[in-house]
Amino acid sequence: MTALADPPHIMTPEHFEEAARILARLEEGARLELIDGKVKSKPMPDGDHGRIIQWLTRICMQYRPELWLDPAQGIKVQSYRSGRARPDGTLAPMDAFVGQGEWADPAPVLMVVEVTSYDSDTEQRDRVEKPRAYAETGIPLYLMIDRKSCQVSLYSEPSSECYEDVRTVPFGKSLHLPDPVGITLDTTPLKDWVK
Repeated sequence: MTALADPPHIMTPEHFEEAARILARLEEGARLELIDGKVKSKPMPDGDHGRIIQWLTRICMQYRPELWLDPAQGIKVQSYRSGRARPDGTLAPMDAFVGQGEWADPAPVLMVVEVTSYDSDTEQRDRVEKPRAYAETGIPLYLMIDRKSCQVSLYSEPSSECYEDVRTVPFGKSLHLPDPVGITLDTTPLKDWVK
């Protein structure tokens, strides 16, 4: 996996999808993404990372039971869908991805979620590349739970290049997720799931 993913390679979405399928069969749990034509490996989540997604899933189910926060769905991103991303969570109507396959059309997605890892690529991947790719795709909200800085950032009002509005709060403060999600998060529990 490292030979394919470490130095970024320019690749078409079709070739990427085939390589990702082959690698997933060879290396259980391999997670690849294609952002800006470059193949990148995404670290496997740790237990605290998983617990954060469980926490957010429970909140979404409680307040918006018609939606599902999918922790595994890949989506097509960027201009003309030339990228492939696998967010840590993809919030969409319950049956939005039925029949879509591994890389779904992002049109029904209301929000994507990324929980930062402790690897060296997090800064570039979660704070620069992903917000731009999700904004270009027109996904209404991007929620980044930053375990290193103990902050939650909500990106909203996507344009063709970036999110026009970013609101950041420290763990322990409330953060309102506006429409189309319409949920207010009490971020206090996040303090328990960081190093």
